[in-house]
Amino acid sequence: MRDKLSVIAGVVLFAIVLASMSLFTVDQRQYAIVFQLGQVKEVIDAPGLNFKLPLIQNVRYFEKRILTMDTPEPERFITSEKKNVLVDHFVKWRIIDPRLYYESVAGDETRARTRLNQTVNSGLREEFGKRTVHDVVSGARDQIMEDMRAKADQDARKIGVQILDVRLKRVDLPNEVSESVYRRMEAERKRVANELRSQGAAEAEKIRADADRQREVLIAGAYREAQQVKGAGDAKATQIYAEAFGQSPDFYSFYRSLEAYRASFDGKDDVMVVDPSSDFFKFMKNSGGARRN
Repeated sequence: MRDKLSVIAGVVLFAIVLASMSLFTVDQRQYAIVFQLGQVKEVIDAPGLNFKLPLIQNVRYFEKRILTMDTPEPERFITSEKKNVLVDHFVKWRIIDPRLYYESVAGDETRARTRLNQTVNSGLREEFGKRTVHDVVSGARDQIMEDMRAKADQDARKIGVQILDVRLKRVDLPNEVSESVYRRMEAERKRVANELRSQGAAEAEKIRADADRQREVLIAGAYREAQQVKGAGDAKATQIYAEAFGQSPDFYSFYRSLEAYRASFDGKDDVMVVDPSSDFFKFMKNSGGARRN
């Protein structure tokens, strides 16, 4: 009985070992390639439980997810102006044909990255060599990335890989070039500032001159109107005086003499030296006789 149980246990254990060697699972994030005696037998891209022949077949897994290839250090490229720029970029890629990927690079991700890096670098050097610094920094940056992605993807398809994106993270000038550019930019800004100051000063002088002209015109106009009003007032006063003088010449002469007396004797300390027989005292001399009459 004990021997029988041992045999049953051995059979069960063998079945478990056989099943573990025959069954394998494929994750939804992976491809699986089944090899038979070193040759590709089957490519599995659907997740689930699968079978293989133990000892004869083996399985290798490859990433189905999007992978990133990032440059550790900025690389130097030359523009059409023969100026160096430092470019920091990254590439998004994924495996789309596991069989071709294995046959091209033996399924080695390092070899695939090396191939893609060479392709991208070669394309970037070509694209940068056709453009100026301004274009690669801001002007045609999007166009460079799109053209580069299309060219790199065309070559990557040969190894079963798809290039999803080539992105320029940063495009900088080397330090020695940056200093020269900054100095030139500073000189240009100073030139523009001086030009604007000169234009402002000229405009200010023009405004001041126009304001002075308008001031003189307003003063002249106001003086003319004042003289016209003054002349009209003098004419009206003369008319009134003439009418009053015509109605009573004696009273008018008397009134004017009183005004002269008031103006002459306005101050207490005023001293006048006048001949007593002068006409100035005419009304004073006749004032007593007038009352007696």
